[in-house]
Amino acid sequence: MKIGTATLNDAQHEWMKIFARLVDAQAKGRIKVEIYPSSQLGSIPRMVEGTQFGSIQAVVAPPEFLSGVDTRFEIIGAPGVFRDVAQATATIQDPAFNREFLSIGANKGLKGIGIFVNAPAIFNTRSRVEHLKDFAGQKLRVFASPIQTEQIRKLGATAVPMSLGEVLPALQQGTIDGLMSVLPVLTAMRFYDAAKYIIETDQAMVTVVSVVSKIWFDKLPGDLQTAVAEAGAVASVEVAPWAVNFARQQREAWTAAGGVLTKLPSAEEAEFMTMLRPIGAEVSARNPQAKALFDLLVKTAATKA
Repeated sequence: MKIGTATLNDAQHEWMKIFARLVDAQAKGRIKVEIYPSSQLGSIPRMVEGTQFGSIQAVVAPPEFLSGVDTRFEIIGAPGVFRDVAQATATIQDPAFNREFLSIGANKGLKGIGIFVNAPAIFNTRSRVEHLKDFAGQKLRVFASPIQTEQIRKLGATAVPMSLGEVLPALQQGTIDGLMSVLPVLTAMRFYDAAKYIIETDQAMVTVVSVVSKIWFDKLPGDLQTAVAEAGAVASVEVAPWAVNFARQQREAWTAAGGVLTKLPSAEEAEFMTMLRPIGAEVSARNPQAKALFDLLVKTAATKA
């Protein structure tokens, strides 16, 4: 079972390690999980395609990267839905929402087996951003999803969808001015050498979904299907406290390496959220299925407040 991700030494990589351990224990050696971090199996879009067609067996990535497969994948990254990581985790692990979200992609060759919160969204830039006006005119890398590109548009910047492996060279060459991402990924990949400024906006939670090839999964005997599905669910719960602790450590690591962390002034932070909060409803309204899932997300989050 080849399983790939774009990152290295972070929560996505850790999830794969936990998953491999659990599968080994439950399948008793009948499935050999091979872990390929750092885009060794290709860019995220290529890994998604490979998983759909069965040339690799699983991919671990932010669900926004799967929005080309089904637009519903992106709704979980809508700004203003979650207050904090704890509420987000409780929401996405709610049985009804979890089941509904992980069913996305079943008709496109993908079976969801787990989802967890990586960290709050932040912006990493080459030049210091301290005020809302500082976003204007910047070229910022985002995931290839309307919910992310619309956030950048409302900030007066230009959205540049790009796979993770391309981002650091683009920053170093000045092709882009910054990116929206999560701090733990950037620290683990030493982004502070190219762009040392981070503004912690926390407007959304960046999550990670794990999907397996349905072509491969459907050929497994029933007990191994159960082993894979259960390992995915358990790994997603087990990695959550690890991700929280890792994010805390990476804030310290960022500043220790010369990186700078800042936040918007409180009045501008409120304006920022007022500007971005409607995006989830606006984008999901374009598709009835996406709207239904977004409404379920918001309703479920409200019960976890």
